[in-house]
Amino acid sequence: MSNRSNATTAEAVTQPAGLRSPSPQSGLWGRTLQSGAVLGAIGVLGFSFSLPATRLALRDLDPWVVAFGRAAVAAGLAFLVLRAARASLPTRTQWRRLAIVAGGVVIGFPLLTSIALHHRTAAHGAIVVGLVPAATAVMAVLRAGERPSPAFWLASAAGTVAVLVFAFVSGAGALQLTDVELLAAVVLVALGYAEGGALARELGGTHTICWALVLSAPLLVPVAAVRVAQTGFHVHADSAFGFAYVSTISMFAAFFAWYAGLARGGVARIGQIQLAQAPLTLLWAGLLLGERVTLGSALTAVLVVGCVAATQRAR
Repeated sequence: MSNRSNATTAEAVTQPAGLRSPSPQSGLWGRTLQSGAVLGAIGVLGFSFSLPATRLALRDLDPWVVAFGRAAVAAGLAFLVLRAARASLPTRTQWRRLAIVAGGVVIGFPLLTSIALHHRTAAHGAIVVGLVPAATAVMAVLRAGERPSPAFWLASAAGTVAVLVFAFVSGAGALQLTDVELLAAVVLVALGYAEGGALARELGGTHTICWALVLSAPLLVPVAAVRVAQTGFHVHADSAFGFAYVSTISMFAAFFAWYAGLARGGVARIGQIQLAQAPLTLLWAGLLLGERVTLGSALTAVLVVGCVAATQRAR
């Protein structure tokens, strides 16, 4: 199957955001941007329950089983999708770029968040992970070779400081190791989003995440199997649901829409739709997990949203 025939590609996705500046409402570009926004919003909706679902899975499962097991399940599904589509093999250059995607979104982010959420609430994690849109925009800007204004960097730095202060205060006057793990996860997933969004212009959103998962399978399967043998896989209904969700939605289906949206509308621009993820995650954590959402958490979420929005106005 030709890459051009992938359902998530379109004529305009080969034009990186930032290289053209017509009115967002004009002609083909306007329609492409709008479709990218819709796809991006679908992806964010899927991602918004990832941290609460991870917390559910961790009630019975080891963090390494959750992180590598969910990706191993998704890799099996990805293989079936690629086989059914008779997808062409990526080029050598594309394989190298897929390795970056895999390191960020398949291995790095799931592992670090699973370890951190073993000790932290989903509500706390949502605040720190709220930096992902800003980090993604920075990665996209640096990768595209653009020259951001001082206002861009100031707004991005303000959001970072707000999250660090929140983590410091909520950690009883010290930055906890779990916060460092979450911040590292933010950097890795932002890199994976930026590289994957750009690569999706060539492979399509579906094939990009599928090939990244298949590429990671030789590492994922042995690690997951060893940890399951060591810790077992005895789950109740809530943890089984959480594991199933992060395996089929967070690590698989949501990426189809997300990478297609990034490719169509631009990584930096569509990446800002993730502004809605932190408030949604706080909502799910409060309603479904019974976690207490503090006033400090809510105020920090609002501040981070404002700072990240400012990065886009300053671009």
